Amino acid sequence: MGNKTERLNLIRRIVSEELIGSQEDLIQRLSELGVKATQSTLSRDFKEVNISKMPHPDKGYVYVLSEKLGSDVVTNTANIADAVLGVKFSHNIAVVATKSGYASAVSVIIDGRKSKDIIGTIAGDNNIVVILREDAKRESVFEQMCAMFPTLRYVE
Repeated sequence: MGNKTERLNLIRRIVSEELIGSQEDLIQRLSELGVKATQSTLSRDFKEVNISKMPHPDKGYVYVLSEKLGSDVVTNTANIADAVLGVKFSHNIAVVATKSGYASAVSVIIDGRKSKDIIGTIAGDNNIVVILREDAKRESVFEQMCAMFPTLRYVE
């Protein structure tokens, strides 16, 4: 199978159906299915397919399709809601604190909501910078975030 489209579809299917924790695992799985891929090819494919890593209770981290994560907010936030600790605001920026390693997964959920008040997010290891539109109301953004993460608390 040399077709890039076929490879990308196969990667989507594997990541959707299996718990893949590393690029090496995925390279091996693709090889079992007759597809040769290198780590650098997978890195480019991940960007094109929009794949992220998310904490998993048994496997450490696993790859997930970002669009699935964003559209399935209720299921996914149930798994990581306890990792969201608090939010602080300064002008049109909010900083969301998370447990170590969870910021990227939480930011994918926030971005997946496509709020009209939020321009985008930048995630580190345990903090997320949320950039708000100039006219966004903090109270509205806080309510939206509480809908995603019920245990979220406002930090002064």
